[in-house]
Order: sequence, then structure tokens, then C-alpha cells
Amino acid sequence: MQRIFLSILLLGLSFSAIAQSETDAIVQSFKTANVEEIAKHFDDFVDLKLLEKDEVKNMSKNQAAIALKAFFAENGIKGFDKVSEGGKGTLAYLVGKLSTNGKSYNITIQMKQKAAKMQIITLRIS
Repeated sequence: MQRIFLSILLLGLSFSAIAQSETDAIVQSFKTANVEEIAKHFDDFVDLKLLEKDEVKNMSKNQAAIALKAFFAENGIKGFDKVSEGGKGTLAYLVGKLSTNGKSYNITIQMKQKAAKMQIITLRIS
């Protein structure tokens, strides 16, 4: 019985470690405004909300990358600071501040685990 419990605990910890390294990579990609690296973490379809624009649901990975790249170019992204992160099971979230030339924006990222990798399913910038 202890062996089964220990195995389950270790499996849970390994998923937690995978999620942590994935979120660290996502944070670093936002800090450097590297859309190509961010897009590697997108699910096949992403819900995307940028500032005052309407939220677009089920946007393809490529379309979301193009829209995010245009947003970064228009706003001159200078950095990213993680405010909070958490999750439960196969779902996780990341909240932070995206800084530009004098403004900062709130960013919320929702992720799900798919094939042992955390993938972004929702990205909101407000």
C-alpha cells in the first residue's frame, strides 16, 4: 500500500516539475517578447483577447502568433513580471504584468497539460 501511495506521490511531483519548467520557459519568452517561443507553447487552438478588442475563441495557433506579434510590435514590449501562478490537476494559470514604454498591461494565461507538456489555451491582455 505504501508503495502505491509513494508511486502516486512521485508521479504527481513529476507532473508538478514539468509544469514548473514549462511556466518558467513561458515567463522567459514573455520577458524577451519572443513570440516564436511563446507560440511553441500554444495549443492547436487558443482563445485570445488583446486590450479593447473582442475575444476570439478557437483561433489557430498560427493566427494567434501573428496577432500577438503585431501587438508586441505596436506596443514596444520591454518586459514581463510574474505576479502569480497556480493550478490543479492538468490545468494551470499564470498572471503577470507586461511592461511597455510607459504603460503596463495585465496578462492572464490559462494552460492545460497535453502529452506531458503544458500548453496555452487562453491568453488575455488587458
